[in-house]
Amino acid sequence: MGNCVASGGATTVTAAGEDGRRRGRRWKAPREEQLGSVPGRIFSNDGRSRTAAVFTQQGRKGVNQDAMLVWDGFGGEEDVVLCGVFDGHGPHGHLVARRVRDALPLKLMAAVRESKPGLDMAAAAWRKAFARAYKAMDKDLRSHATLDCFCSGSTAVTVLKLGSDLYMANIGDSRAVLGSRDGGGMVAVQLTVDLKPDVPSEAERIKKCRGRVFALQDEPEVPRVWLPFDDAPGLAMARAFGDFCLKDYGVISVPEFFHWSLTEKDQFVILASDGWRLQRRRGRGRAGAAASASRGGG
Repeated sequence: MGNCVASGGATTVTAAGEDGRRRGRRWKAPREEQLGSVPGRIFSNDGRSRTAAVFTQQGRKGVNQDAMLVWDGFGGEEDVVLCGVFDGHGPHGHLVARRVRDALPLKLMAAVRESKPGLDMAAAAWRKAFARAYKAMDKDLRSHATLDCFCSGSTAVTVLKLGSDLYMANIGDSRAVLGSRDGGGMVAVQLTVDLKPDVPSEAERIKKCRGRVFALQDEPEVPRVWLPFDDAPGLAMARAFGDFCLKDYGVISVPEFFHWSLTEKDQFVILASDGWRLQRRRGRGRAGAAASASRGGG
């Protein structure tokens, strides 16, 4: 249902958007057809690298629509890791999630290359780069010749670890959680926000665009987005790739952005699809810590 990234090394905590800069480096972008042979790139739903592991388990709803990515050495740099979890939904959600997994990293590379500083840029510039990449990804899906995304789509949570900084972007309800040491134990810190239709700002935007937000009687805990003229499709998130039947009614693909500076207390990050909402965050911290320790912290 997600992946775990172990990290270490002492740094100074800074607030999101603070103007910490890095030495200038140039990205090396492979072509899409070369992705399968890029060293350090895991694009299956089971495996591990020197910094991360991925795992998924099929539920009881049929096709497993999760897709995941770990890319060590992203952009040709040893200290850069890109991780992502993409949870598809709808009839073709598994195909949408895989397409996002394969194409979004290259679109992020392209967005970074458009920035004059390259990697040497502040969090505000990273926010713009992720926004451009997500916009380009949704445009890619809309114009795809063979992939039907009208009532199918995908969430996304992506984390770029650049040295001691985490730059994160997400849409939908997949999330990033940090495991950090606190005294003799471990605490879990949720790094991203689940963008559900009942979040007040999300619901307001949807209603302004004539979309409707309500939960079904037999599922009162799951608010959904509906068309103004039909009780369909009932999307359980306010932002997503694809789902073009709802894009005129308030559902968007603009990501929320977050920045975190790692300290020596921070041990790992877990990216997970929405199935993890049923577990307590503190319990996830204990499980992740055990997994990290069993691999020697890597």
